[in-house]
Amino acid sequence: MSLKFTAPELIAFIEDVFPQVRGDFALDRLEEDSLVVRLITAEKHLRPGNTVSGPSMFALADVAAYMMTVAHIGREALAVTTNCSIDFMRKPAAGCDLVAHTKLLKLGRALSVCDVLLFSEGTEKPVARAGLTYSIPPR
Repeated sequence: MSLKFTAPELIAFIEDVFPQVRGDFALDRLEEDSLVVRLITAEKHLRPGNTVSGPSMFALADVAAYMMTVAHIGREALAVTTNCSIDFMRKPAAGCDLVAHTKLLKLGRALSVCDVLLFSEGTEKPVARAGLTYSIPPR
């Protein structure tokens, strides 16, 4: 299935339907079966211990899977997360953006399934891994 958005169009759509996250995420790469998106970390994303919080890491994984899904289905704001499993493996580096490498594993009529690896920018080992399923509204 071909992409329904270019990278700039996808970011504009996300910022339109979720204005509360405007400026938090940047789309580095968009391809048919993968994308790379980053959380531009700020003080609001940190937890005690000067590291990125778990909820911020979850948000990045969730936004990445949402972006991958809507990139294929088009302007459908009501696609929703139906499942997420996330493994936190390493402490993210302080002062670095988090980068999500997202793979589209399956796109069906009703569901999309994505795998997301989260990295501290500039590191080789992932800090977290998430598997997400999105429900696609009937057309």
